[in-house]
Amino acid sequence: MSKDVVVLSNDNWKQEVAEAEVPVLVDFWAEWCAPCRMIAPAIEALAAEYSGRAKVAKLNIDESPDVAHAFGVRSIPTLLVFKGGKVVDQQIGALPKQYMARMLEQQLEPVTAGTPGA
Repeated sequence: MSKDVVVLSNDNWKQEVAEAEVPVLVDFWAEWCAPCRMIAPAIEALAAEYSGRAKVAKLNIDESPDVAHAFGVRSIPTLLVFKGGKVVDQQIGALPKQYMARMLEQQLEPVTAGTPGA
């Protein structure tokens, strides 16, 4: 797995997601899930592309079922985007990379060009 992907667990959830200062895309997945394995390369690519502007993370539901249960995850892959510790977007199923990128883009602060008040 890419160094840019944050591996989540029950233990680090609060620090990495609830208290994050940037948007966080969380991929709820499991080893046995074929669609989860199918989107894994896109998740890793997004983590590298958004490094510093957003977090991209994975939570294995078999290893951390409490978090998955807390957010009502019943099907995987489930993608949740968090901002300020709250779910602001969600999708279930294998999605194209561009769609996952759009989920994150919608939560990023716009970059303004020029000087303030110009």
